[in-house]
Parts: sequence; structure tokens; C-alpha cells
Amino acid sequence: MTDNRNTILAVILSGLVLIAWQYFYNVPQMEKQRAQQQAQAELQKGTTPQPGASATPGAPATPGSAPQPGAAQPSTPAVNQAQPVIARETAIAASPRVKIETPRIAGSIALKGGRIDDIALVQYRETVDPKSPPIILYSPSGTAEPYYAEFGWVAATGVTAKMPDAQTVWQQEGSGSLTPSTPVVLKWDNGDGLTFRRTIAVDDHYLFTIKDEVSNVGNAPVTLYPFALISRHGAPHVSGYYILHEGLIGYLGEHRLQEYAYSKIDEAKQVNFKATNGWLGITDKYWASALLPDTNAQLQARFSSNPVGKAHTYQTDYLLDPVTVAIGGTATANARLFAGAKEAGVVGINFPLVGLGGYNKALGLNQFDLLIDWGWFYFLTKPMFLGLDFFFRFFGNFGISILLVTVIVKLLFFPLANKSYASMAKMKSIQPQLLALKERYPDDKVKQQQEMMEIYRKEKINPVAGCLPVLIQIPVFFALYKVLFVTIEMRHAPFFGWIKDLSAPDPTNLFNLFGLIPFDPTTIPVFGHYLALGIWPIIMGITMWFQMKLNPTPPDPTQQLIFNWMPLIFTFMLAGFPAGLVIYWAWNNLLSVIQQSYIMRRNGVKVELFDNLKATFARKAT
Repeated sequence: MTDNRNTILAVILSGLVLIAWQYFYNVPQMEKQRAQQQAQAELQKGTTPQPGASATPGAPATPGSAPQPGAAQPSTPAVNQAQPVIARETAIAASPRVKIETPRIAGSIALKGGRIDDIALVQYRETVDPKSPPIILYSPSGTAEPYYAEFGWVAATGVTAKMPDAQTVWQQEGSGSLTPSTPVVLKWDNGDGLTFRRTIAVDDHYLFTIKDEVSNVGNAPVTLYPFALISRHGAPHVSGYYILHEGLIGYLGEHRLQEYAYSKIDEAKQVNFKATNGWLGITDKYWASALLPDTNAQLQARFSSNPVGKAHTYQTDYLLDPVTVAIGGTATANARLFAGAKEAGVVGINFPLVGLGGYNKALGLNQFDLLIDWGWFYFLTKPMFLGLDFFFRFFGNFGISILLVTVIVKLLFFPLANKSYASMAKMKSIQPQLLALKERYPDDKVKQQQEMMEIYRKEKINPVAGCLPVLIQIPVFFALYKVLFVTIEMRHAPFFGWIKDLSAPDPTNLFNLFGLIPFDPTTIPVFGHYLALGIWPIIMGITMWFQMKLNPTPPDPTQQLIFNWMPLIFTFMLAGFPAGLVIYWAWNNLLSVIQQSYIMRRNGVKVELFDNLKATFARKAT
């Protein structure tokens, strides 16, 4: 039957896409995770740079050229000189600090070096357990995973004045913590006529504002370059999916979006840009750190990777145009730092007519919303997120949002699906005519096809219309998958019952009797990752089976075999996908069954769902 063939074709195409997705991304990702975990364990057993060492062992500036931020200075110990890893708490306690206290950030600023190198995101936890440790973003040098931001001045070639570096101990003017209402001021005098003052402010989200001033009471003017950098020692654990960028990122004027994965920048070693109206930083799946200079600033920006011991140090930095501080004069440089969670409402989201401003709009930034990896199909992923977020504001549950957005998608595509299902209903109504053709021309396939196409023409039937209902949901499926995978709003977002995280697979498992047996089948070597079969994937498989049974049993044995096994195959394939995606697919299947049944009745075609179900069990009983 043609309508069955069309449905089978559509399902097979969907299955091939999902199989390719599973094979090329999910399975390799698991292998990458194991390899990275082993590499990280070996790294932690090894060595890291000495605390206070410069982030990047950049070569000293050549005569007449601009110096490089983070370049090794005479007072800085050799970068390749390694010391044992120390505990994060020990490193924090090793130097005087100014405490950071905001509703979303807890941490401190090191007075030694003047670095922002201690940040914990207190509203986010490592697991769904609210008592689990908060997410650690920044850590000081010398720890297992150093990650920090640094600001200041670099002396022009020929300037011999001492500049603040990683060993400089700043003094706090006054006392107290850094809060959204109380900025802090740090001061350092080089003893040779230059006084450096740094004012650091923070808002109630994730934005630091840094104002650096230098006063000259010496006997000669000095030329300095303002700089800012973000440094990360060692490649972190990454998700490993092709659809998500993790690594160095920036939107640099006419160079537009620049993305360098850790492996890519290792090969390039260093990439330089000259740009205006840009930003740059380092991004993880859910967290990021970015430098946000003034939008009219002329930047000499750089992405770099440098070997430090057994690992690499990754750095994004920029230099501004040089300023000359006259005798008795003062120079000022402004900088901003984003260090936190990539919340769409905070970062910003650009979409025609609708959207959230965030920092992107408030600061006049250039495409800062691309810090969130919306992907090539942003015209689908952004509306999908906006729809989910809209209903979440009303119901407080992203699972309910998924159900409601699915209904809206069905309504939007109802005219197309209506024509498709109506065509399928007409196909069922002409089945007796098609069977008669086979009997009339049993050995003449060409004549059968000619007469069949004539019947289609007279009845105004599109023989490929049966593919559309299944094919339509493929882009919606991947848009929702992208949103569930990359947006932090979906991280640890609960539904009901046992689903505590819509962005993670269903935690239950049929193969340990849903937790009754204290055993994790997915740990079995080789094929264990195929044994993640939770309750919602099973529900999805049942709804897909119902959808298959809505159509008459095809006479061809091969088609029957595909119809019988396809729901089971899809059940196992989708079991490892985020629970929110499986819930969407199951709900969409159920709505499709209701919609198709209604259209079939309206076109005078018998709904054969229950008859086919009875026939299936009757055959088993026989």
C-alpha cells in the first residue's frame, strides 16, 4: 500500500538521521569523556605552573612593536618551572584577598597580582542535589585547574619603570567586601613616581567593571598599553559534541565570530586580530568568561596556546592603543569582565521583534548573544527557546512548556498535516481499486503504475503526502534537542516524578527493574551504553507503536517487519537522549494519533487502530 510505504519511508529517513547522530556523536562522545578523564587524572598527578607565574610565556616585545599581555617579565619566575599541585583552598589562603559577595557569585580577588581568580557560582550546583558543591569557575594559579582574569598596563618598548605583575602585592584602600553596592579600590606605588589605582565594581549578576588609573609624579613621561586577559591552564573536560563549541571565542568586528576549540588553537598556537567593537573570552557548555572592552576601542586581540609542562595554557587577551602619561598627569583605562552562567536573559538574545536584551543590549555589545551556541539553525532554536521560556514564566516547569510548545507546533503545521492525513485517508478509500488493478494486470507492473497514477489524478491524491507528518517534526526535534543541550535554563530543570533534569536521559532503567536491583547496566563494556532504557523511552515506544497500528497492516512481509520493529528500534535509539526530548516525541506521537484519527473519520475512513491492536494480540494468542 502506497500510504504505508510513504510512512515507512519517512520513518526510515528519521531513523537514519537518528542512527547517524548516535553513531557519529553520542558513542564517540562517551569515548572522548573516558579519554579526557584519564588524561585529567594523569595531569593532576603531574605538575602545573608555579603560583604567580605569568599565564602565557609570550616572547618579549621586539623593538618598535607592541608588547604582549602576560609576557614574561624579569620579576616573574620561569614559566616552565613546575611545582606540585596544591589544593584550591590552600592557594586561596596563601595570599591576602578581598572577598566577593553577590547574590550569584562568591569568591575573592587576590591582592597578590590583583587577579580575579576565585569565583564560585552559588546558584548552580554540580548535581541536581541542592546540597552538592557550587560550580567553580575561577581558581588560582598552582591549583589543579587555574583559571583567572587579569588587567593592567604593559610598558612600551624602552620604558624601564617597574610595572605591577603577578608578584605585586596591592593594598586595599579602606576595607570591606566587593558587593553590588560597594566597589573596592586597590593601590600600588612602584616607588619610582608611578602610582597605580584599580577600582573594581560588580553588579548583581556576572559583570565586573574595572577602572585602572596611573598617576605620574616622576621626572619623565611614560607610555603604557592597557591590557586585559583571561587565562586557563590545561584543557578542561568538554562535552565533545560537534554541535557545541567549547573553547576560545570572540566576535571581533569585521572578523565576525571566531571560535577555536582547544585542539585547534593548539595547532595554530597563536592567532591575532585587529578589531573595533569586539569581545573575546573562553566558553564552556554552560559557563563562560569574556572580556568586554568599550565598543569603540581599537583592539589588538589574541588567542593563544602555549605549552606549560605537560599541558597547555590557553589565553585570550587584548591590548588597547598606547597612552602617554605626562609628568603630573593621570591616564585611565576601562575594562569589563563577564564571568558566570550563560543565561539567555542575562547574556542577551537577538531575534526579530521578540527577544531579551541582557548585557548585549544594555552595553551595546556586538552579537554577545552568540556566546550561547544557538547553532546554524538559530532561526529555529531561538524561537524554540523563547517559546519554552515564555510558558515557563507562567507555569514554572519546562516540562509543561515542552508539552505546550508541541501543541503550538502541531497547530502551526495543522494545515499541512491536515492535507497530508486527508490524502492518506483518501489513499485508504481507494485501496479496493488498487487491489483490483493488481488482479487485472498481475504481470504488467508498468500498466499497474499508469492506472494507479490516473486514479491519483482523478481523486487529487498526493502519493508522497504520507511522508510529511513525520518529516515535519525532524527540524523541530533537532531544534528542541539543541535548546535542551546548550541552554543553562534546561540544566537540572525538573519535570514531575523521577525526571529531575530534562536535559539528561531518563535515570530509570528497565534492565535493573527500575532501581530494584542495585546494578547499573550501562557500565557493561562494549554494549552497556545501549542498555539505558528508562520509563519515558518505553512510553515513547508505545505511542509510536500505536501510531504505526493506526494504519492497516501492509501485505508485504518486509513492510510488516519494518512496521513491527521500528518502534522498538526507536525506543532504544532515543533512550540515551535528554528526557525532555523523549517526552516531546511521546507527546507528539499521541497528538498525531488523535489528529490522524479525527481527519480519517472526517473523510469517512474507518480508524483501524483498535482493530489492528486486537489482530496483533489475537495472532499472538493463536
